[in-house]
Amino acid sequence: MSTHDPHLRTPSGKPRLRSFGIALDGMPGRFNAITDVPGVSVGYATLISGDGPLQVGTGPVRTGVTAILPRPVGELATPVFAGVFSQNGNGELTGTHIIEETGAFNFPITITNTHSCGVTRDGTLRWMNKVLPTALDSAWGLPVAAETYDGFLNDINGHHIGFDHVAEALDGAMGGAIEEGSVGGGTGMITFGFKSGSGTASRIVEWQDRRYTLGVFVQSNFGKRRNFTIRGQHVGSELVEPAIREGTPRAEKGSIIAIVATDAPFLPHQMKRLARRVPLGIAMTGGYGYHSSGDIFLAFSTANPEAALAASGRIGRVEFIPDVDIDPFFDAVVQGVEEAILNALTANEDMTGRDGNFVPALPKAWLKRKFS
Repeated sequence: MSTHDPHLRTPSGKPRLRSFGIALDGMPGRFNAITDVPGVSVGYATLISGDGPLQVGTGPVRTGVTAILPRPVGELATPVFAGVFSQNGNGELTGTHIIEETGAFNFPITITNTHSCGVTRDGTLRWMNKVLPTALDSAWGLPVAAETYDGFLNDINGHHIGFDHVAEALDGAMGGAIEEGSVGGGTGMITFGFKSGSGTASRIVEWQDRRYTLGVFVQSNFGKRRNFTIRGQHVGSELVEPAIREGTPRAEKGSIIAIVATDAPFLPHQMKRLARRVPLGIAMTGGYGYHSSGDIFLAFSTANPEAALAASGRIGRVEFIPDVDIDPFFDAVVQGVEEAILNALTANEDMTGRDGNFVPALPKAWLKRKFS
């Protein structure tokens, strides 16, 4: 087990944003991760193989699957109250219609590359039928599966993600400190022209005499270098180099998926309100929601499981924090999204993929000089 301070480094020792002494707003949770929300776990399957020219079906492969479990395995059939928001719909997050209709979803969330979204959705159903078969005995399943595009580095049309990789990510889901950067679905992703991918952060929110946790997870794959901003400083113009090197032309196909989780008791319309604040955190880093960017966000609450399972024929009862007291949770969303994106950038290294396409990591020496 890693002995690193989880606020400063990932379990494998990759630097997180806070290791550079950058001042941030809000109070993080124990691991500064979405897994600080009790019961929430994250797992990955990461596929990296091959080099050189693209051979569709062979590689090079730079992709993976991320799994986020909103409840412990034995409780995954219990819905969580949720809301979704699409800032720019050039992307996919399945299960949104039933969330809009009922304000809830159940089963795990998966995030992967654009052309494997259906595989991870179906793989989730296969896995659920194995680990919790009673959940599907007399009911249907509409899992949440999301995607961003990794085709600049990855053989995306080779369809390398299989059901076994989905099961690997789901089986491996864990709490505590989790890896960030080029892992899971984030393996082949790019942000502001730098290597990016999976990132997370959390905030503690005090309300009355209680402490709640709000966690964020992003699969970050968006933005133009010229707009890149760190803590209010427009730094993109300072970072013309290192640049992306293209063996094949790079199309603008950026996106970001953000998952917001909390143990605070909120109603579905309030979860949608939290999801609507995600773009403000993205904007703090210089993301403007351009045409080709699929910017889609999901927020859920693990509270009120009895209400989510309300039985027929009886009045259901639910607890919730009043709307007039929601502002500190808006703060937590914006703060968490900003930090999660920057963590995805700092916990990363250079990557070369298909056709020699090269994406540099955010220069750590520059970051230290700039902000230390």
